[in-house]
Amino acid sequence: MSQETATRYPLVLVPGMLGFVRLLVYPYWYGIIPALRRGGALVFAVQVSPVNSNEIRGEELLMQIEDIVRETGAGKVNLIGHSQGALTARYAAAKRPDLVASVTSVAGPNHGSELADYLHRHYPPDSAKGRVLSAVLRLVAWVMGVLETGHHVRKWPVDVDASHNSLTGEGVALFNQRFPQGLPETWGGQGPEWVNGVRYYSWSGTLQPGKTDRGGNLLDGTNRSCRLFAHTFVREAGQCDGMVGRYSSHLGTVIGDDYPLDHFDIVNQSLGLVGKGADPVRLFVEHAQRLKAAGV
Repeated sequence: MSQETATRYPLVLVPGMLGFVRLLVYPYWYGIIPALRRGGALVFAVQVSPVNSNEIRGEELLMQIEDIVRETGAGKVNLIGHSQGALTARYAAAKRPDLVASVTSVAGPNHGSELADYLHRHYPPDSAKGRVLSAVLRLVAWVMGVLETGHHVRKWPVDVDASHNSLTGEGVALFNQRFPQGLPETWGGQGPEWVNGVRYYSWSGTLQPGKTDRGGNLLDGTNRSCRLFAHTFVREAGQCDGMVGRYSSHLGTVIGDDYPLDHFDIVNQSLGLVGKGADPVRLFVEHAQRLKAAGV
């Protein structure tokens, strides 16, 4: 077996909002885990509350990290978080840097999401529209819990308001005041790669006409959703993946922020239906090689 992705510490993949490990037979990290394991990596896909605050999700993640460390004897883990999973991973690393070798943000809203801000303005929690949206999210979370076959926990605590507030610009700004590790000092810049013994990395994508609306995305409904959501962006108009802005995603060493990938393509979702020429699985394999070279 090849050992090109055999990192010193296990890779732990953390999903975003409404994330899962596996719905019936469909995995969240489609094609990514097998590719990493073929290269010798020890990989764990974990589940946390699909709809809740960064802090609650982070505490749930910490409990699972402790289990993984105990079971493997590895001492630490490498966290890779998609979307809100990046904030979840950041929380865990800030609280227990002794258990975390690295944090990698994949399309993480590290400075908030303009989509979340738009929903907060137009669907406030105390309005009729806001209550309908909250009910829909609760229903989706419940259905996903029923269909989840990749984790033994079937009922996670749900807090729609806490989840939403954790993703707005204001909410993430408060989070960043408490957990600034890896953040850039200037907008659009890079942050420190090494903080309190933890390495920080990030990558993200942008919607690119002629690329992200071609190839497999011609058949992918989530890409159409991302293109629709992109209209809510103002500060990073034309520079987002549909849910997270290009510069809002920056954390630690920025590996890339303009890959031709929408917010779901970047983890190869929708059965690997991605844009023209895109290869999100390769990004994960290359990053495992990067972590191995860094000795983590």
